[in-house]
Amino acid sequence: MGMDFVTMTAGSAFPLLEQIDTPLDLRQLPEARLPELACELREFLIQTVAKTGGHFAANLGTVELTVALHYVFDTPEDRLVWDVGHQTYPHKILTGRRTRMETLRRKGGIAGFPKRDESPYDTFGVGHSSTSLSAALGMAIAAEQANSDRKVVAVIGDGAMTAGMAFEALNHAGHLKPDLLVILNDNEMSISPNVGALSAHLTKLLSGRFFSSVREGGKRMLSRVPPMLEVARRAEEHVKGMFAPGTLFEELGFNYFGPVDGHDLPTLVQTLRNLRALKGPRLLHVVTRKGKGYPPAEDEPVGYHGVGVFDPACGLKPARSGGGPSYTQVFGEWLCDMAERDERLIGITPAMREGSGLVEFAERFPDRYFDVAIAEQHAVTLAAGLACEGLKPVVAIYSTFLQRAYDQLIHDVALQNLPVLFAIDRAGLVGPDGPTHAGSFDYSYLRCIPNLVVMAPADENECREMLYTGFQLNQPAAVRYPRGKGTGVEVRREEMRSLPLGEAVVRRRGRDLALLAFGSMVEVAELVARQMDATVVNMRFIKPLDEAVVVRLAAEHRWLVTLEENVVTGGAGSAVNECLAARSIQIPVYNIGLPDRFVGQGERDELLAQCGLDVEGVLRQLADWGIKYPVSPRFDS
Repeated sequence: MGMDFVTMTAGSAFPLLEQIDTPLDLRQLPEARLPELACELREFLIQTVAKTGGHFAANLGTVELTVALHYVFDTPEDRLVWDVGHQTYPHKILTGRRTRMETLRRKGGIAGFPKRDESPYDTFGVGHSSTSLSAALGMAIAAEQANSDRKVVAVIGDGAMTAGMAFEALNHAGHLKPDLLVILNDNEMSISPNVGALSAHLTKLLSGRFFSSVREGGKRMLSRVPPMLEVARRAEEHVKGMFAPGTLFEELGFNYFGPVDGHDLPTLVQTLRNLRALKGPRLLHVVTRKGKGYPPAEDEPVGYHGVGVFDPACGLKPARSGGGPSYTQVFGEWLCDMAERDERLIGITPAMREGSGLVEFAERFPDRYFDVAIAEQHAVTLAAGLACEGLKPVVAIYSTFLQRAYDQLIHDVALQNLPVLFAIDRAGLVGPDGPTHAGSFDYSYLRCIPNLVVMAPADENECREMLYTGFQLNQPAAVRYPRGKGTGVEVRREEMRSLPLGEAVVRRRGRDLALLAFGSMVEVAELVARQMDATVVNMRFIKPLDEAVVVRLAAEHRWLVTLEENVVTGGAGSAVNECLAARSIQIPVYNIGLPDRFVGQGERDELLAQCGLDVEGVLRQLADWGIKYPVSPRFDS
């Protein structure tokens, strides 16, 4: 039963929006009221994200598109698949989660990305780029096999379209000819003159039933005269090509429509209605503007891509520099310092210049900087090719994104023993971005690869030393470090010092209990050791492991405990277990790390505590294992 949209909530700042709990409510709204609703939705989004932080500019750019999609399509019966998902806050607001938006990205709250177990409207869980087309194609095939008229729509950004996986799906879909609509959300350019009244009118005509029936009927008639069919096809492409850059998609088997103004709701709604009535693979090119409706974000979309809490009236404030540099900054500084010393250094990133700390390097060494777009596989094999020719590539990449290039890491780099250095950022838990972005597995998936050296720093200066160590090696090497700041030690930029390969460092001598800590867990281990009078070892190298120190510690202590911000399964602790088992050394060994499950979102400190990786959690686990304050200086049978 429809709602009366004439009756407004007295005094409400969002009178239309507050009456919409589901897209079914939205579809009861008169079409003429949609622009008004979009204005309310955008303002609500600004106010909400200002309180919670999160992805911002991209969401502001998809307000009208989201309204139009849920207005025209029968979601959730019709499947709507978003790519990456950092532009889906308007979608969440319109699909029953408006009143929970203040919990966005917080522990126990709603996720920052689409999540299947959160809502039936989230048809596919995402977080990594360029998966929407493959998933939507699978859904379209399933609908066809079930003889269902269900529609499937994939929304993908122009940035995500740079990944090879997107073109693999387009190529397959063009071959299968499924009933699939792809919306290319192009938000990297301003709306150019051809996206005006004439172009919008043409797109509505091209997507209408009349043009479609004439085109298909003409093709059937001309198919009996192949030369004429080819002439007609080329004439159609020529006419459309004067108005739209769709030749590539047409060659892949898609009917191309657009570009249209992604903020013009009447045109969007009519075009989507026309396209919903068509069959086969079709692509609508929509041009939107990141940050639309909030001038600071429009002017600086990169800076407003992901934001913390801020005052909408003032915008983002410059980040405070107190507390020392982050690991990302340490890497960026080292990269520039190393590039000054060695002209062979090449910096590579898969579309993460700002996030990986490459801004200064890109400005100072533009000829040695390569942003390959969202193409992690290409980034790694590009580095391999550079290394073959005597250059020294450094690949700056998040732990979670390196997973996407695992075959290239093994086959193209490690198998050929090429000197590529991987600077792996965001290792371990990352906080509000949740499990899609957590670097929970890299110890496990890296240490099993031959030829690869794997290091994890305990502090910022050691991070710099490890980067230099890896760069000097004539083999692949990886340095993995967490998000945010370290322990606050002074970073000695004037120094370039290599570490002895595979050598751990004893930080503290204690009794009975030895804590073997890797990377970010060294600081926690030292705090625990003060209460337990334990030995603390900064292991530094996951591979090669300092087996000599492990064996010696086993002979001198009653218990060994490993600590790592990585899953226990196959991680650094497993390397210690294997070392002892190979020598038939019998000693109780306990492994502390991330659990065998995906850890949700929340602040990083909250998540570490939840996983028992803070001081209190480690002490509690030691007590559960019966490890108490030592009473003897040496192991006693």
